[in-house]
Formats: sequence, C-alpha cells, structure tokens
Amino acid sequence: MTDLFDHRQVRRAFSRAAHGYDNAAALQREVAARLMEQLDYLDDPALNRAPPQVVLDVGCGPAHATVAMQKRWPKAQVIALDLALPMLHAARHNFGGWRPFTRRPDPVCADARALPLRDASVDVLFSNLCLQWVEDLPAVFAGFRRVLRPGGLLLLSSFGPDTLHELRAAFAQADAAPHVSPFASIAQVGDALMHAGFRNPVLDRDGMSTHYADLPALMRELRAIGATNALRSRRSTLTGKSRFARAADAYEVERRGNDGLLPASWEIITAMAWAPDAGAPIREAGAEIAQFPADRIPIRRR
Repeated sequence: MTDLFDHRQVRRAFSRAAHGYDNAAALQREVAARLMEQLDYLDDPALNRAPPQVVLDVGCGPAHATVAMQKRWPKAQVIALDLALPMLHAARHNFGGWRPFTRRPDPVCADARALPLRDASVDVLFSNLCLQWVEDLPAVFAGFRRVLRPGGLLLLSSFGPDTLHELRAAFAQADAAPHVSPFASIAQVGDALMHAGFRNPVLDRDGMSTHYADLPALMRELRAIGATNALRSRRSTLTGKSRFARAADAYEVERRGNDGLLPASWEIITAMAWAPDAGAPIREAGAEIAQFPADRIPIRRR
C-alpha cells in the first residue's frame, strides 16, 4: 500500500515548528487537558487498581501532558515519544530541574507506527492529536495493543473529517490539488480499535472553532504547529499568489462572520479502550465481540 502521507515531510514540519510550537498550540493544550481529565478514572479507589508503572505519551510534542502524568504518578516511568527530535529537545526544557528522589520523563525519538518497546510493557498509552498523520490506523492500533499489558489503557484524541472544512472548500475553488489532509471519521477510529482487538471502547466527538483576521493568519498558525500539507499528492510547486488570492477570496465571501473574523472548525475525536488479555480473540463466530453505533454519536459544539 502506498503511504498517503510523506512521513519525512511530517518530521520536517514538526522539527521546524518545535521552537515556537508552544506559542501557537492553544487548541492542542485544551484538547490535552480534556483528555487528561479521563485519567481520573484510573485513580478511583473503588477500582482498586495499582498505579501504572510505565506510561507512554505517543506524539508528545513539547511534553506538557508527559510532565503532568509524571507528576500524577511520580514513581512511574513516563516515556515521551515523538517523531521529531527537535520537539524532544524543546520538551526537555519542560521536564524541570533535577531533584533528588524524583523521576523525569524519558525522551524517545521514534515513529508511532513502529514503537521500539517490548511486548506487554506499558500500562497507559496516551496520544493527543498525533494519529491524524497516520494512514493505517488498524496497523498502528495493533502496535499499541502489542506494547500494552493486558488490561492496559489506551487514551487518544485525533481530528475528525469536519476539521478545517472551510479551508478545504476555499482551496477547492482555487485549484484541484489537495491542500487539507483527509481525517478519519469516528466510525473509522472505532472500527480500527475493534479490528486491533481493543475492548470496551468509548468514543466521543466535539466541535471547536478558532477565529482569525484573515487566511494568512490561519496559515501562519498552521505552520507554527507543524500542520502543513504532508500529503504525497500535494502540489510539488508553490501554491502561487494568484491561487492563494482565489482561496482567500472564497474564504472571505463564504465565511467571515459578524465579528469580522474568519472561523476555522475542528472536529475532535476522543477514544478510550482497554487492551485485552493475552491471546484473547478479536472476533467470535465471524463477528466483532463489541459494536457501537458510531453514526449516532453527536458532535458537541464548544
């Protein structure tokens, strides 16, 4: 299968964005904070669960969530994993100074599609807004299942297909080249989890909006967070002033609100699931063990 994304371009984009990422990633931090709230479930005394020993943050970026999980579970080994080495260099500044008898996260530069960890070695796998850069979700989730211990928790977020639909429509009026990545739907995420054998998946989706003075302001923010066009089918030459102007005009005519700003929509998909026991079947009698009505999960607007 030919990769949908140019993963070298993904690495380059996030490497270039590492220095100023924190200043532009307000939405990423908000989504991470909401995702972190779900970790409270693990600390419920009624569950009588031991604290996790190994926690993995896949696509950690500047590692704010990694640091928060290290503070939550100070005795755990918390691994900050990212594809871009400069992002891990930036993350080290957020780890804080060394103090006696305290642990710091362990940075690992690696690809989410090929985790360099032992089988059944992770208790909690956390991933915030990373998987939209992966075209083969079933394969990635199979890797997640491999490294998770039986009963381990997978907690993730990703962008859904309604993300940046205004930008996609505006550039469609400028030329035929793709400018916005396709994003997996909540049904595709759920199906991929089931295909990998995860148990009791709980999925949700939220709608969020950000606002900009003009199209160049939106594009500058996307570059600042590394969200550039990494499709293999992207145009090999620059978009050009005339094409960009046509897209900007289309965005203006269709989208500018009463507040004088241009909106950008973000569909946020979150999922929680549990790794099965070793050797547990993915299917029984030719059917999925668990099913869920993904098409009936509404989008909450915030």
